[in-house]
Amino acid sequence: MKRSYIIIGAIVGILAIIFISYISIYNKAVSLQEKVDEKWANVQSAYQRRADLVPQLVETVKGAAKNEKDILTQVTNARAGIVNAKSPEDLDIAGKKINTAINLAFEAYPQIRSTDNFATLQAQLEGTENRIKQERDLYNEAIKDYNTTIRGFFARMFLNSETFPKKTGFKAQTGSENAPKVQF
Repeated sequence: MKRSYIIIGAIVGILAIIFISYISIYNKAVSLQEKVDEKWANVQSAYQRRADLVPQLVETVKGAAKNEKDILTQVTNARAGIVNAKSPEDLDIAGKKINTAINLAFEAYPQIRSTDNFATLQAQLEGTENRIKQERDLYNEAIKDYNTTIRGFFARMFLNSETFPKKTGFKAQTGSENAPKVQF
């Protein structure tokens, strides 16, 4: 009788180990599957950031450049009116006749900042693309960890391949391995 208790105890112990192993493998697979989903959501978030930010930056830079162009045009026209005037009565600044004498000590043109704005836009674009690349890389790492786990010897025995399918990492679009042509 004692021998049968030992055999039953051994069988229960083995079944308990198998059950605990199953739970452990299953929970790890679920955790990694959720991590993969989270990483893909982060890639999508980076794409959305780009879609939200870039048009706003471009419009801001375009607006600043247009404003500077208008200011410089007015300053240039005003300067041309002053330089071409033979007498104070001939002064025409921005479409207005000036009838008083003007003493010019120096000319101060507005500082052009749109070049800085374009450089900032370029830096923001580069930073955004770097964030997207980083999120894609993290997604691919999560895929590798997940696939490694679900394809393990015991995991393959315990896990349903429909519930835990093998995942594919991020793939570039066809032709993206070629450098794009930049035209100005």
